[in-house]
This record gives sequence, C-alpha cells and structure tokens, in this order.
Amino acid sequence: MPDPFTVSRHHLPHLTPRKLLALARREELHPVVLAEAEHRAASVQLRVADAITAFAGSMRFVYLHVLLFVVWMLVFERTPWPTLTLIVSLEAIFLSTFVMIGQNRQAAFQQAKADRDYTSSEKLLEENTDLTRVIHELSQQIHEMVKAEVQAQAAAKTVKEP
Repeated sequence: MPDPFTVSRHHLPHLTPRKLLALARREELHPVVLAEAEHRAASVQLRVADAITAFAGSMRFVYLHVLLFVVWMLVFERTPWPTLTLIVSLEAIFLSTFVMIGQNRQAAFQQAKADRDYTSSEKLLEENTDLTRVIHELSQQIHEMVKAEVQAQAAAKTVKEP
C-alpha cells in the first residue's frame, strides 16, 4: 500500500497550491509550477478561488447538491420550485465565473511553462551545438595526429628498408 504522504507526479494536478507546496519536494517541481503555486498561496483571493474550484470540481459537490435539491424539493418548496431555480441560477453564474478564472489561470500558467521550456530547450540546443563543434575540432586534431604518426612510421619504415 502506498504511503499517503508520498506525492507522485500523477497525483499533483488535483492539489491546491498550498497543499502542493506542503507535500511535494520543491526540487521535483517544474520552476514555473513552483512559482505559480507560491504566487497563488500568497494571495487570499486566489486561495479562496482555488478552494471553491477544487470543491466545485469534486464528487462531494455533486452529492451535496443532490442531497440539498432533494431536501429542498421535498421539505421547503412545492413544484415548480421558483426559489430553488433562482438559487441554482445564481450558483451557476458564480461557478461559471470560477471556471473562467480557472481557465484563464491555466492558460497563463501553460504559457509561462511553455516560454520557460522553450528558453531551456534553446539554451540546450546552443550548448549541444557548441559541444558538437568542439568534438568535431578534437576529432580533426586526433585524425591529423594519427595521420602524421602513420606517415612518420611509414617514412621510417621506408628509410630502414633500402
């Protein structure tokens, strides 16, 4: 059975930024993920938005709403449930706003991650190109040295044979 306090890469996406920072080893996180989590954990407003979207995206949210709707329809109001309709409509407006906030946040995060990844890959490409040039120059030097040594041995052998 896996340790419940061990965080694997597959379990990180559903964590709120504060939980992510508390449970994950920082050196294992992508620097953009770490920066975004620190930014979101530092802001009360963003922590509230994260908590609401984390709860609204869970099955507990669905079960709670099914229970509340059934109780409301059976106990508080008879058909056609005008107050319940108003409450559900207002909730849908707010939840759709939080979904859009989450989508905007995710898009900004993905762009920052893509920018950093691009910069890193360009730097690695440049380093690899430089290393390839150095290896090529060293290979040419070794080739010239071996060629000169073979020619010297051939010349020495020719001088000894007459």
